[in-house]
Amino acid sequence: MNKFTLKNILMKRFFILILSAFAWGGASFSAPAQAVAHELSLSEAIAIARRNSVDAAVALNELKTAYWEYRTFRADLLPEINFSSTLPSYNKNYNVYQQSDGSHTYVRNDYLGLNGEISIDQNIWLTGGKLSLSSSLDFLKQLSGDKSKQFMSVPIALTFTQPIFGTNTIKWDRRIEPLRYREAKAAFLSATEEVTMTTISYFFNLLLARENVSIAQQNLENAQKLYKVALAKREMGKISENDVLQLKLNLLNAQSDLTDNERTMKSNMFKLCSFLDLNEDHEIIPIVPDSIPQVELIYQDVLDKALQNNPFAHNIRRRQLEADYQVAKARGNMREISLYAQVGFTGTSNQFSQSYKHLKDNQIVEIGIKIPILDWGKRRGQVKVAESNRDVIENQIRQETMNFRQNLFILTEQFNNQRRQLLIACEADTIAQRRYNTNVKTFMIGKLSTLDLNDAQTSKDQARQKRINELFYYWYYYYQVRSITLWDFANNFSINADFEAIVK
Repeated sequence: MNKFTLKNILMKRFFILILSAFAWGGASFSAPAQAVAHELSLSEAIAIARRNSVDAAVALNELKTAYWEYRTFRADLLPEINFSSTLPSYNKNYNVYQQSDGSHTYVRNDYLGLNGEISIDQNIWLTGGKLSLSSSLDFLKQLSGDKSKQFMSVPIALTFTQPIFGTNTIKWDRRIEPLRYREAKAAFLSATEEVTMTTISYFFNLLLARENVSIAQQNLENAQKLYKVALAKREMGKISENDVLQLKLNLLNAQSDLTDNERTMKSNMFKLCSFLDLNEDHEIIPIVPDSIPQVELIYQDVLDKALQNNPFAHNIRRRQLEADYQVAKARGNMREISLYAQVGFTGTSNQFSQSYKHLKDNQIVEIGIKIPILDWGKRRGQVKVAESNRDVIENQIRQETMNFRQNLFILTEQFNNQRRQLLIACEADTIAQRRYNTNVKTFMIGKLSTLDLNDAQTSKDQARQKRINELFYYWYYYYQVRSITLWDFANNFSINADFEAIVK
């Protein structure tokens, strides 16, 4: 065997090893994972959004905050048991002491003190006062000198404090806080419906993008077929070079449109998946809703339900009450008179058990008065400011109410008109599709120009897109009305929820 034959054999083996290595390496790489495709209806998308979306989570957290604020207010109306204590209090210092002859000297203190008190406190919402029933014990032990110890007990004491002319904050809270909580509950329900509206926007954006891809694919297939037919006709001399070039241009435009629409569809699919908190490997195929609610709205009925259920209705009542409260608070600050009274029993002894025997009555009555003699009109000015702010809020509320009614009227008319617009769009879509199919067949036999064919295609595409858009607006207006009125007009019942179960 000569050296050239050996060299050829070695080269062949070398190439076999290289090819085997590539084959082995290629086998070691797995194919990229394919996206999981599944169909998604509008109702399913809404249910997922209400459960998983960030907007729904924000609305829930706002409801929880309002719930616990309301619970705190309710707790202020109930008796409260408190325990306070100093364990211990140690003092070793010098204090100034005045002697009987008027001179002063320093006295050394060195003692240990302990005290504790338990009380039951109850706010009185009717008067704005406070009633407390308490029991306390104090212990004092001298650490130097005679090292004596002393107990002082107050087995029972009843204390009453009452502002005479001040503002009864608790009474105002009883009027404002329930309204605030009802407003928060209505705002949660309204926010839930707004989550639905956002879902509808993302859903129909994807639906329209997918429909545009389908249209672009169909147009590309038709453009390819027509271009092949045009080439054959050109060879037979039955079509001009200009028409062939026009169809070639249509083919290139169809390819470009398909690429752009596929990119838009992927972008809209990513947005919907992010909003629904779905994995990015989901390929969503939105299903066109096959039915719509058969509803005809009456403005007065819509307005009545909105004024009854919408958070705006609770909001304007709350703001009006808060403005009145600020005026009452400013007037109450013009003079301050408070009553403090305490009755009970007390006992002292150097033994713990004896401090609860031979009790003596303990009574305190205090009436404090603070009336400004000269404040240069400061408090009166505060009253005027509060009254002016109340007037501003009243005017704002009146303007907001007018805008609310006006926008609601426009929305009602838009919804009622949208059903007719949708029916027209559906019929136009059917006619445009039939016209395009007929024009394609007519072009095949040479009785239609390319301009007329292009016009039929454009009309067909626009009619399909308009149908999807009109369907989107119908559902969007429907849930917008629901979010404002918190009423399901299709099934004729109020939109509500078990808030106690939701916040827990």
